[in-house]
Parts: sequence; C-alpha cells; structure tokens
Amino acid sequence: MQPDVQVAGLFTTLDEASERVPIHHVRKALLEEQARAAGVPLHCIGIPGGCPNDVYEERLNGFLKTMKDITHLAFGDLFLEDIRRYRERQFAASGLGLLFPLWGSPTPALAREMTRAGVRAVITCVDTSVAPREWAGRLFDSAFVEAIPPGIDPCGENGEFHTFVCEGPMLAAPLRVRPGAIAGDGRFIYSDLAVH
Repeated sequence: MQPDVQVAGLFTTLDEASERVPIHHVRKALLEEQARAAGVPLHCIGIPGGCPNDVYEERLNGFLKTMKDITHLAFGDLFLEDIRRYRERQFAASGLGLLFPLWGSPTPALAREMTRAGVRAVITCVDTSVAPREWAGRLFDSAFVEAIPPGIDPCGENGEFHTFVCEGPMLAAPLRVRPGAIAGDGRFIYSDLAVH
C-alpha cells in the first residue's frame, strides 16, 4: 500500500498434491479470487508435502529466476528475528532487495489498526498447543482481537493461528467465504473454506 512501491504480484507455495497453502490449508481457487480482488497476479510455487528446506529453497530460487522485472520481495514478518535472518540468508545471492514494511510494529496496536481499517479474515488453522481449537473457522475482526487472551500474539506471529483475508481496503470487493468442515487430528486444527 506504500505509494512508492508498485506491487508486481503475490507469490506463495502450494502443496503439489492438495493444491493448498501448507499450514494455512487454503485452496488455490481462493487464493486466485483473493489476487483478483487485489488486482495483482498470483504466482504459485509447487512443493511436495513435508517439503525439506533444500527443496523449498531450490523451487523458490528457480521461480525467482523467471521473474525478470522485479527488484524487491516484501514479507509480512513482524518480529521473529530468526525468520528474518533466514530470509536474508536465503535471498542474499538473488540481488533482490527485501522489504519488511511491518517489522517491529507492536502487534496489539497493529491488529486493532487492521480491523479498524476494515480488514476481516477467517482463521484457517489453529495450533491447539497454544490456542483454543474452537477458533478454527472464527472471524478475525475487532471483537475477536479484543478477546484474545494474554500470551497469544494478536497477529498470530508465533504460529498460534493462521488466517485468510477476505475483506479489507486492499481488495476491490469482499470475498464471500464461509468456514466449512473442521479437520485435524492432533496439534493443528483446520477450517476448510468455501465460496458462498
């Protein structure tokens, strides 16, 4: 959303077998709808299930070699130093600049700012070792943010939960999604999303 940055596209990895985003468990068709609403191209990088880091890095670097006109990559990381250092090492040889526009933002204030601005998301994955399984399928909105108990990051930055944004100022129109079946048999619980 920064005026001096032209967004060339969105990129993500997808499990090759399920065509879902690993961990978030979101279907490719929903990502395509989201990218259309944002008015930018979507680039999906296929990876095998349980993908080892070396294969992940090889696939990502292969994708970047095909993107001739980009100068920077932007990430939504907030405060996990080890993740930022990993990205800096991973892309050091690419010649691309790295942008972390939200880095260091206090997450309680950021979550309130986002929801006040109209951002709405559905919780697609919950790590039940740290957050209630009942959150799967819940709407991430201002009421949810205000009710998050201490010890859980309001933006889920420690992996407590993952979301799919369905409404906000970056989208031309809200995405009509509804939570579907709740699945998972262990630490992670998933809410399958479907289009209304």
